[in-house]
Amino acid sequence: MFKESRVLFLYAETPVHAGSGRAASGATDLPIQRERVTQYPLVQASGVKGALRADFRDRNGLKDDDKIVKTIFGEAGADGSSYAGAVSVGDARLLLLAVRALKGVFACTTSAHALALLRRTVELTGKPLDLPQLPALSDENTALVGPGSDLLLGDKVVLEDFSFNAQKSEAVKKIAEWLADNALPQGEAFKYWRETLPKRLCVLPENAFRDFCLYGTEVQTHVRIDPDKKTVANRMLWTAEYLPADSLLFAPLFFTDSRAQNNGKSVEQIIGDFKYLDGSHLQLGGDETTGQGWVAARIYGG
Repeated sequence: MFKESRVLFLYAETPVHAGSGRAASGATDLPIQRERVTQYPLVQASGVKGALRADFRDRNGLKDDDKIVKTIFGEAGADGSSYAGAVSVGDARLLLLAVRALKGVFACTTSAHALALLRRTVELTGKPLDLPQLPALSDENTALVGPGSDLLLGDKVVLEDFSFNAQKSEAVKKIAEWLADNALPQGEAFKYWRETLPKRLCVLPENAFRDFCLYGTEVQTHVRIDPDKKTVANRMLWTAEYLPADSLLFAPLFFTDSRAQNNGKSVEQIIGDFKYLDGSHLQLGGDETTGQGWVAARIYGG
């Protein structure tokens, strides 16, 4: 039984590739992980936990088989020596997707469905999410923006090649302000993004948000050059899909007392071991050696 819970927000500072393997068909060779039903991008729980384990180990100069690492994250050993970790991690689900905009450079898009998932996850921490209710959209061609939005082009919002009628809502501004205060990284380096989020947040119809999640991601082309011929090596041209930079993910964290024998740690001590994570940076997903996967972490709750 878990005793404490938090919400981990992950702000993409670079494109993030949490791969789902090589595609048997489709335009992209290496697609990203997606929810089965909604097709929203996500990072599966095992990938998030693995990144947290590697980051904790490296920051503390530890090895993967050190006792403290196994105490916190668990051990899969021989019969009788396996035990679960003191921290459990959920899937990192998408809340904000950065989408190119004709006015305002880019929009931080979301949907009523994505915001409802956030509310449900935050309430797992035992702390209700005090966000205003969004007004109903007048039709499928309407998007909600805050007053004074930088995305407004007359009475329209143009994202990629699609135009939406703009419906102004004070609720959008208040949601953006909550996210800026509680989900985005703090500090001077992120001050610009916190201040501009209320002017960039755009709540899309759910079908439109799903379509941008499917077709508005970033695709990069990779090659390996033959060092002698100076041309692309045989079968070494491929494409990979990425979640765009400036997108925002969230995942639940659950904590309990350690389960390791002869190495008892209370849930308070386990949570204390993760205090460094709030405001830190870590790499998530693949392509680490090309500088991908950098995210800024923020912990909410408690």
